[in-house]
Amino acid sequence: MKPNLPTKVCPVCGRPFTWRRKWARVWDEVRYCSERCRRQRGSGRKGRGSA
Repeated sequence: MKPNLPTKVCPVCGRPFTWRRKWARVWDEVRYCSERCRRQRGSGRKGRGSA
């Protein structure tokens, strides 16, 4: 566990996420905690199977 890493809050799920090494060069552009949240960004909080 590494202290003092920057964190952000995902606008889709509302969960906090911390800096990752793969985001080192683009941290200012990172908005979503995961690919799943990035894909759901425009559809709101609806599930895939809702009718």
